[in-house]
Parts: sequence; C-alpha cells; structure tokens
Amino acid sequence: MSGILLFVALAFFAFAQAASARNGAQSAADAAALAAAQEARDELLEGLGKAIKEGDDDAWLDWLSGDMVLPDGAARGAAEDLAAQNDSELSGFGPDEVNGYPGYWAKVTTNYTVGDSIIPGTESKRAKAEATAVIKPRCDPAESADPEKAVEFICDGAREPIEIDPDDFDLGDLPDASDLFSVHLAE
Repeated sequence: MSGILLFVALAFFAFAQAASARNGAQSAADAAALAAAQEARDELLEGLGKAIKEGDDDAWLDWLSGDMVLPDGAARGAAEDLAAQNDSELSGFGPDEVNGYPGYWAKVTTNYTVGDSIIPGTESKRAKAEATAVIKPRCDPAESADPEKAVEFICDGAREPIEIDPDDFDLGDLPDASDLFSVHLAE
C-alpha cells in the first residue's frame, strides 16, 4: 500500500513540474505578445501624427477608429526581449486580428525543461505556449467630424475631450499612446 501511495505522490509531483513549466511558458508568451503590441502602439502614434501632418484626408480619423496597418518595426524585437527575460525563446510571431482589432500573436518555447521525474522522457521536454495581444482604440470622434477642421474626441477614462486641429498640429500635441489605444490579451 505504501508503494502505491509513493508512486501516486511521485506522479503528482511530475504533473506539478509539467504544470509549472507550462505556466512559465504561458507567462512568457503573454509578456511577449503584450510587449509587441505596446511597441506597435507607440509606433502607431507616430504614424497617426504623420497622417495628420500630411493632411491625408480622413485617413487619420480611421487610425483612431482602429482601421490601421500595424508597423513591422520593433514589435518582434520587443517580443523576443520579453521572451528572453522570461527564460524562453520566441518560436513563432506574426500580426493577427481578433474581433476586428489588430494585434500580434507570439509563440514561445521555454529554455528550461520539465526536469527529471518518474515519467521517462520528460527530462528533455520544453514547455510551449502562445498568446495574442490586441490594440484597441479608446477614443470616438464625433459623427460629424470633419478631418479638415479641428476634431474633438472622447476617450475612455479621459477627464477632458482631446482636440486635434490638422491646420495647427505638432506631433507633441498628441497625448500619450496609452490614452488613444489600449493593449490587452485577446480572450
């Protein structure tokens, strides 16, 4: 009887080791996807400022409503950095779209293994996980907004409306990227 109990205890320990490695991989994947989306959000702010400055008709209004092209830029590098900080490597990465919102998916593989246990072959198994983070606009322009004139936006969580005047615009006039776009993990 004690041999059976010992075997059951060791089996639970092996499953706990695997679960711990899996949780570490999921944390690394979540962090990598969020880092990529946050990096892209910052680059989107620069793209928005450029569209306003160039007087790109109402294209800049589309940026604020979520109809934007994600930059290739540094998003992958940010995902790789966060995966590495979580003792994992980025094994897959790319742009994605969830419920109409752009984002990035990241797949990671841990640098560490599940470890030695009573289950043969686990000592060389590395955990894998993936996650997707999306960028969601936080502001809504008035329906009568004319991109040729000053446009007022109401943003989630903002105390006051944000006003953008394309005729009198400087990139420094834009609020922080986190005021215009939220980043979160897709469900």
